[in-house]
Amino acid sequence: MLTLAYPWLLGLLPLPLLVWWLVPARRETRQGLVVPFLARLAEQSGQRPLKGAVILRGGWWRWIVVCFCWTCAVLALARPQIIEPPVTKEIPVRDLILAVDLSGSMATKDFKNASGQTVDRLTAVKEVLDSFLAKRQGDRVALIFFGSAPFVQVPFTEDLKVCRQLLDEAQVSMAGPQTAFGDAIGLAINLFDRSEVKERVLIALTDGNDTASQVPPLKAAQIAKDKGITIHTVAVGDPRAVGEDALDEDTLKQV
Repeated sequence: MLTLAYPWLLGLLPLPLLVWWLVPARRETRQGLVVPFLARLAEQSGQRPLKGAVILRGGWWRWIVVCFCWTCAVLALARPQIIEPPVTKEIPVRDLILAVDLSGSMATKDFKNASGQTVDRLTAVKEVLDSFLAKRQGDRVALIFFGSAPFVQVPFTEDLKVCRQLLDEAQVSMAGPQTAFGDAIGLAINLFDRSEVKERVLIALTDGNDTASQVPPLKAAQIAKDKGITIHTVAVGDPRAVGEDALDEDTLKQV
């Protein structure tokens, strides 16, 4: 759509006509002597009479050119511009929390990566999440680390490079040697309470063997469900592991 940035300047268009109408043209008159025998007088004096001055009057085309130039100048001052209709780009936005287990059991080497190498559980989680975050678009992501207690490492942000960097720097037991899986879900619920986005998703990567929570994982998961929070659990480890390194698949499935 064609619009003008300063449409009020169009009021200057009739200005030349107004000036022409209000300010009369300058006319100069002089007294002259009419000599009917000027030619004979000049002949006697040996001089030739000269013709009078001729004042040229502009034709109609001259006025057209002047009006056209003035109109172009005024339009240029008014700054004509074409404004396209707004284009709305809809990107599905959701708030996503990644809860990563850093307990001592995550140092167990019972996980094979894409190359077939046996690595510890935390290394496997880092590789998976780094690839996952690299493909995210339009989502806000928060990062929670938990061991004996959970803490927010990265609040909701669209700067996924920061999430990937801090995730890569994570170390086993930096949040304590035990596993507070239920408390991590509770912390995620509190973080989601500050969010106004309808779609809220928690992805928990853990062996599920809760050893330190004040709130049981299943109870925390029920509270999250009541608040409309979707939880996805990713079991990390060998199902055949026993003892403190055992993988609690039943709890993860129920969550």
